Amino acid sequence: MATTRTPGHPEYDPRPGTAPVRDESPVRNESPVRDEASVRVWRVVREPFRAGTWRRVGYALLAFPAGLVCVPLSLVGAPTGRWQRSLAQRFLGLPGTPGPPAPARGLAHALLAAPLNLLVLAVTVYGWSIVPMNLGWPLRAGSDYADSWGGPTFAGAWAFHALVGAGGFLLLMPWLGRAMAAVQLRLAAALLS
Repeated sequence: MATTRTPGHPEYDPRPGTAPVRDESPVRNESPVRDEASVRVWRVVREPFRAGTWRRVGYALLAFPAGLVCVPLSLVGAPTGRWQRSLAQRFLGLPGTPGPPAPARGLAHALLAAPLNLLVLAVTVYGWSIVPMNLGWPLRAGSDYADSWGGPTFAGAWAFHALVGAGGFLLLMPWLGRAMAAVQLRLAAALLS
């Protein structure tokens, strides 16, 4: 019993009198296979170079000084709550709410967020400064490579400081900054919304 082959069928051959053509190749899946481990590694590696990381660093650097300025200004009636909310919206993505926050909320946020913002500022400045400090390890005064980590050779000490010190903190600081910014964002949302 002969089977009729139609166009689109894998064994269809338009020439009369020819045997059906069989595709012996393995099944091809056109969707790319994603290696989840490499996706996670790539996400960690590119995080220091994303704009969101540097917006969080900007907020970490500005939140404490802005809060200090807002305390006396809120006592004289300045719209400090609106300023602080605008800062959090621009740098952390705080959702906008209609109307300005009450003046007392601006003062409350400036006072209650001050210890947290000071801690975040100190951790951010110290953590990010370790990256260039370890890349330029040979330029630091008193750097004796014989007793240093990675020593006793100069190249080993510099490589250790560059890879572990600079590279490690370059990959760690964006994730630490993300966690600290999440706490700052929750506090801003609770007090400035």
